[in-house]
Amino acid sequence: MTTFVLIGKYTGGSIGAISAKRTDEAKRILGECGGKLVAGYATLGASDVVLVCELPGTEAALKASILLTKALGIAFETSPAIPVDAFDKLVGG
Repeated sequence: MTTFVLIGKYTGGSIGAISAKRTDEAKRILGECGGKLVAGYATLGASDVVLVCELPGTEAALKASILLTKALGIAFETSPAIPVDAFDKLVGG
């Protein structure tokens, strides 16, 4: 499994639908894509929500990002992530 970070921004229409049901829907969609939600955060500033997910790979992350946007009305920016210690080893640190 690969870790992905999804950074989301609410649209005008999606902010009125904030609910625990929508969080459950996000978990269902991630599961449908072969993954799971590791952590989710509401944030202030340029983004409104940050999801840390585990998914089987890039294609699953792309599918999850699109399905989440369609279902929740939140525009996501999706990026793969690795732990800092793995990054340090990768770059020779």
